[in-house]
Amino acid sequence: MDKPASAPQRPQNLGRTALICSGVVMAMTGLSFAAVPLYDMFCRATGFGGTPKIGTAAAGTILDRTMSVRFDANVAPGLGWKFEAESPEIKLRVGETKTVFYKITNRTDRPTTGIASYNIAPDKGAAFFVKIQCFCFTEHTLQPGESLEAPVVFYIDPEIADKRELDGLKAITLSYTYFASKSGQPLAQGASLPAKGDAGTSNL
Repeated sequence: MDKPASAPQRPQNLGRTALICSGVVMAMTGLSFAAVPLYDMFCRATGFGGTPKIGTAAAGTILDRTMSVRFDANVAPGLGWKFEAESPEIKLRVGETKTVFYKITNRTDRPTTGIASYNIAPDKGAAFFVKIQCFCFTEHTLQPGESLEAPVVFYIDPEIADKRELDGLKAITLSYTYFASKSGQPLAQGASLPAKGDAGTSNL
């Protein structure tokens, strides 16, 4: 007499399938989180997506070509600060290093903490806008009525001259937006903020 066929071990198979699916989901989640800093590093290195390139020293060459750089300052709702550039626009030679100060003032009656993000327009100009020093991504806490002057040091990369399709690019806009900080710790009460020329330089 033939032996009856053994029943399939469904619970074990289902358990293995569930384990595999869980592993795939966890791996995809990990990759999605890892993609954020990797994308940010890529943008900073290439200027992709309107993100300026980061430099550590001045350009070695200054060209005769001149361009304009416009400075845009915005404050997100919920942060009672006044934020403006010392000049709305400057002209400079390509490769020439310039420093421009932004003035930030807390117009509220309480200490508040803010942080700035930035962008370059048009996107095609971001790959050639090089920041050496910047106050972005550094939290600042201002007391009621307190003001801070924060510098940004930059130049336009002379390699822009090698891009014939950008010969018509005459102006670049550097745009900052300050918004209330949610994750940083305020400065200790009574601590002084950096003076002009030392405005909490960030790691860019």
